[in-house]
Amino acid sequence: MTAITNVRVFDGTGLTHPRTVFVDGGRVSGEATGGPVLDGTGQVLLPGLIDAHVHLHGRENLEQFARYGVTTALDMATTSAALLAGLRDQPGLPDIRSAGVPAIGPGGMHARMPGMPADAVVTDPAQAAGFVAARTAAGSDYLKIVLEAPGSGGPELPAARALTEAAHAAGLLVVAHAASTGAYTMALDAGVDVVTHAPLGPPIADGDLARAKVVVPTLTMMKGIATATGRPQLYAGAATSVTRLHRAGVAVLAGTDANAAPGVPFSVAHGASLHDELELLVAAGLSTVEALRAATVLPAKHFGLTDRGEIRPGLRADLVLLDGDPIADIRATRAISRVWCAGVEY
Repeated sequence: MTAITNVRVFDGTGLTHPRTVFVDGGRVSGEATGGPVLDGTGQVLLPGLIDAHVHLHGRENLEQFARYGVTTALDMATTSAALLAGLRDQPGLPDIRSAGVPAIGPGGMHARMPGMPADAVVTDPAQAAGFVAARTAAGSDYLKIVLEAPGSGGPELPAARALTEAAHAAGLLVVAHAASTGAYTMALDAGVDVVTHAPLGPPIADGDLARAKVVVPTLTMMKGIATATGRPQLYAGAATSVTRLHRAGVAVLAGTDANAAPGVPFSVAHGASLHDELELLVAAGLSTVEALRAATVLPAKHFGLTDRGEIRPGLRADLVLLDGDPIADIRATRAISRVWCAGVEY
């Protein structure tokens, strides 16, 4: 049992008055039973941060996440089942979920990535049920479909729709990569649950604003690509899409596309980048409270992680203790004093 006393807690809507939070056996407890006491006077306690779009390469990524207060990472494509198995359930390190092998088309950047298995390519709707069954057998937590604009090398709409239907029948959430406006429209036509990325260039179509439900814009990645390709002006469209989606009531989740893979257009640092993402979300029009929700309450809700995202008795003791007030200034999320992953201090 650990007691954190006199600490203000982010409760999803703001900061509470100073109170005591008890941690017992990896969970937040409602009562004290004795043990170490940590004085949190002048500090703020956040639920552990959730990065809703990452790519995992090794244990070092978990260390990087923990160092920056990310206690849950949602992997959006790792082709090695052995790697994923070795990263799951590591005491004192972040919890992960993964799509495993994504469904891709025969063309586009993802088809050229080293290590992408041939059976990732899905072009025929008749392949969908078998592909989803294989992902389920491999332990994937949700399905990832990599969509391109129609005719640009990704799965076309009939295959995307069949994959979505098969995944839903198997009880899996469906996440679609859509880095262009055409791919965005296809993702929504296919009925996916979550769309990731905010397209560079023109903002997404007006008609798609009303149809989107949950988006992970990965503004850090999009800004990085725009800058790396010498076209920084393209980022304005991505930011505008987020502003408009947010105003339309779409759930915006914080995700970074953190990766260190060869052949990607921009490498995003694991852990540190989530704090960049929160700042970019605020710049795009989210309040600081909404940005914090985008990295705590909302990804937990929309990915079915019912045991985290908040600080209340019975939930996982994924906690981040700050030396600043992130509601007054979102940059204060970087002022990390301590991190706990399921009650174990990193």
